[in-house]
Amino acid sequence: MLKHQLIHPKINEIIGRAGHHSLILIADGNYPASTKKGPNAELVCMNLTPGLITCTQALQALLSAVAIDRVSTMGIPADDPYARQGEPPVWNEYREVLKSAGLKLNLEPILKWDFYEAVASADHVLTIQTGDQSLWANILLTMGCRQS
Repeated sequence: MLKHQLIHPKINEIIGRAGHHSLILIADGNYPASTKKGPNAELVCMNLTPGLITCTQALQALLSAVAIDRVSTMGIPADDPYARQGEPPVWNEYREVLKSAGLKLNLEPILKWDFYEAVASADHVLTIQTGDQSLWANILLTMGCRQS
């Protein structure tokens, strides 16, 4: 029996093969997941209906199963209308989840087009496509070798 909260068989299979520096993308419902991914990445669609599941829910489940060294969000370009509004509310949700998991990691925004390039890495092993309707909710996790 699994001791962690992540019970999805395919996701467990992929993260079980992955290692240190592997990248996991949790994509919101707006992300072009079939075209913006690394050459070694597998896509697991968890977008049942708008809003289900959310990126925050996927993050909670993943953190119960894998060690994370880095957390990057998709940064908002200065010319985007949303940029004047400050940080997306979902980023505070991520901070709370990280804190609840006992992790002292900061969110590191990567500007949109650079984020797509980071995801195109050969280290990208998994995209979890969610039904999250939050804007700018995409989050890129770098697997580590310990929880801290």
